[in-house]
Amino acid sequence: MSKNNIHFDISERKILLRILDIVCVLSVLYVVSIIFNFDYFKINSEHWVWSIVLAVYLTVFATIFELYNLQKASKFDVVVKNVIITSSVTVLFYLLTPFYTPMLPSNRLQIVYFFLSINVAMLAWRYAYIILISAPRFFKRVILIAHAQDVDAIVASLQKSDPNYRVIGYFNTGPYDATIVNNLEIDSIAIENIAMLTDEMTISEIVVGTPLSEGMTVELNNKLIKLLENGIPIREYTQVYEELTHRIPVQHVEKDFYRYFPFSRSNQNKLYLFFNRILDFFFSLLGLSFGLLLSPILLIGNLIANRGPFFYSQTRVGKNGKNFKIYKLRSMVINAEKHGAQFAKVKDTRVTKFGRFLRKSRFDEIPQFINVIKGEMSVIGPRPERPEFVEDLKEKIPFYEVRHLVKPGVTGWAQVNAKYGSSEEDSLEKLQYDLYYIKHRSLFLDVTIIIKTLSTIVFFRGQ
Repeated sequence: MSKNNIHFDISERKILLRILDIVCVLSVLYVVSIIFNFDYFKINSEHWVWSIVLAVYLTVFATIFELYNLQKASKFDVVVKNVIITSSVTVLFYLLTPFYTPMLPSNRLQIVYFFLSINVAMLAWRYAYIILISAPRFFKRVILIAHAQDVDAIVASLQKSDPNYRVIGYFNTGPYDATIVNNLEIDSIAIENIAMLTDEMTISEIVVGTPLSEGMTVELNNKLIKLLENGIPIREYTQVYEELTHRIPVQHVEKDFYRYFPFSRSNQNKLYLFFNRILDFFFSLLGLSFGLLLSPILLIGNLIANRGPFFYSQTRVGKNGKNFKIYKLRSMVINAEKHGAQFAKVKDTRVTKFGRFLRKSRFDEIPQFINVIKGEMSVIGPRPERPEFVEDLKEKIPFYEVRHLVKPGVTGWAQVNAKYGSSEEDSLEKLQYDLYYIKHRSLFLDVTIIIKTLSTIVFFRGQ
């Protein structure tokens, strides 16, 4: 680390947040139990299960309420709101969990102490995180090797994904062109100054964002080898991009796609596919049961506000390019596509007021659990698109049809990360997330998507 500045990677920061959330909460509760007459929650060998249950609840709800979203974790006003919501739901579930948590105290004021202790612990630690870990001294300083015309796009994509990621200079591998203006005001570096700047600025790593056949001269390669020998990590942009954004930069890997894109072994793992199908049935039955409970309210809302058919079906493209009928609750006016198929847009005038509620809450997706039980869909996977759009998008976006290698899903990695797909650019972004899911598909990622979907529903972010 003599050549590098101190920096926590994304995975390290998320682990740090999770561990210290639990450590700080349990520590404050232990101190409160000693100083005050507080016996509702005790930390000792006799009641060790209490601490484990609290830690599990805290981690799950903190994930749902986005306390581990690094962009939001660096904004204290957002953190305060999310901490209060997380602690409130955690305490509520903890109080209502029988057998594995303490009995309700006779002095109800102890519940207030319990609630306040969790809030104080988390807010104090999160404030320290923002002041210390998110401070400039912990920024990851990077030098970029790329064509000047690609610098703005590369830097913007990296720094948007990680607020602590800072590209402080770039070496232009293309021909000099005075007309190219760098809008992000990042300095261009001469080849003879790369080693000196790396030493002076305590560079964390060098990112190569240009193909080996374009601009990677023998002189530049020799410079990079020297830096590599001195302990400076050198990584390819596509690898860094995937790590930071959790999506595949498909527009940058066209020539080496099959080398770069090894499919997840889970796609051929029969045990994983078996458990995936079991989970599909479980969540489908759960979702349909929930839909039946809500059906009187939804029927009345449809009768008053939508004034038309309750259900709606539409042809979509499924696994291996086979078409099927998808079921939804109708959210648009009747004859919404009398002028032909078109992307739904933000604030689409064809969506009714009640339909907007259905989309925001994701209740319009409930009938799709019927498609899951029939085997046409899975709970998790790329969202199925309409044949009219698929024909157009596969001509414009490289490897678009790869998303049809797995079953489409009710929810997916793109749905919990990307904005609503209302254009070709949005479809490209969604494809990047879909390919990441196909590449890294696993039970852990599936559980992550389910938790993030709950977060989307809670914060009413459906489209």
